Amino acid sequence: MATERLTGSLLVATPVLADPNFRRTVILVVEHEAEEGTLGVVLNRPTDVPVDRVLDAWSDLVTGPSVVFKGGPVAPNSALAIGLVPGDAEPLGWHALDGAAAVSRLGLVDLDAPPDLLAPAINRLRVYAGYAGWAPGQLKAEIDEGAWYVLAAEPADAFAGQPEGLWAEVLRRQGGEMAFTATFPDDPSQN
Repeated sequence: MATERLTGSLLVATPVLADPNFRRTVILVVEHEAEEGTLGVVLNRPTDVPVDRVLDAWSDLVTGPSVVFKGGPVAPNSALAIGLVPGDAEPLGWHALDGAAAVSRLGLVDLDAPPDLLAPAINRLRVYAGYAGWAPGQLKAEIDEGAWYVLAAEPADAFAGQPEGLWAEVLRRQGGEMAFTATFPDDPSQN
């Protein structure tokens, strides 16, 4: 997949990526502009913080587990949300990701909008504290170094019921060598 069209794609950490912020992460790219950089959210790092503790008004709309997810190391005190909208609806307070057709009904939810306004239109919702961000050219360099696989996303990835297993699940569905990578031991020295 070309780095020119990353919005709506997954960045899946390769086993060589040792940075603890991103080790075995699956990131949904929500914005990618060559001149401005890239923004994404880590899909597989749930916290122990219930959504109702920080955004009570949104807690009834959240897809389980009903906790805030650690979206990344940048701005951890800010929140953003990803929502799934069925059909052709374009509800106020929701902005579609400009990515692949497979995830065309995924979008960013404005958490300042009244939840009651969006409730009838949102099928699924997940809240993230912080995000992952890259300066212009930085992500391309990391991909070229072999730190990330760039893979097609599926809407269900953003709402996995067992988010801790998403890294292996995404790799297994690729087949071939990537499916084998899903069995890579967490600590190769213990193998």
